[in-house]
Amino acid sequence: MKPYVKLGESKMSNGTVFSLHKHDGKFYLKYNGFDLMSTALTFSEERLSEIGLARLLPGKSSRPKHPKVLIGGLGLGFTLRSALEGVGPHGVVEVAELVPAIVEWNRTFLKKLNGALVGDKRVALHVGDVWGVLARAGTARYDAIILDTDNGPTPLVQRSNARLYDDAGLKRVHTALKPTGRVVIWSATPDHAYAARLVKSGFKVEVVAAKVHA
Repeated sequence: MKPYVKLGESKMSNGTVFSLHKHDGKFYLKYNGFDLMSTALTFSEERLSEIGLARLLPGKSSRPKHPKVLIGGLGLGFTLRSALEGVGPHGVVEVAELVPAIVEWNRTFLKKLNGALVGDKRVALHVGDVWGVLARAGTARYDAIILDTDNGPTPLVQRSNARLYDDAGLKRVHTALKPTGRVVIWSATPDHAYAARLVKSGFKVEVVAAKVHA
């Protein structure tokens, strides 16, 4: 049996440990020893961008000339790759990643995967909380906001991410979106209560089930 090889490890101030591993040609991002995401299962991350950028694709009458997209969470880069394919040559994709080590691992161990994309001229990388990026965004900045942050509303790895999903966070997202914009939120499990809160906050909501594999 081929062993798991630990490539890197980073401990957050709250004690949470993120680590990157390689096993049988695949990469695994873990937190506190549990799988967070891997290159073996990437379909849902790619679907995030496909859904979020559906109205921005070439040929769509609603497509802006210079689309702006915000991604909360770099991870293994699959959402970013899909977003860059969607925005075209004149778009901008901002990425907020809270864990500096994940950015560094993308630039080193994951460079041949999707890591080189962080150096794309269309990418603006923020090493920090997506909450802060949204706070600085002002009004109607983004055509799409894609939140691949934590496990979604619940259960949370980083308790500080709770504010992103509460009423104040929803208001901040709503403000940063253009009137015709779309926010897509990754969730580890169905969350009907959260969907109801989205409606209450002024969003038109659609729940999309994503399979593990295409």
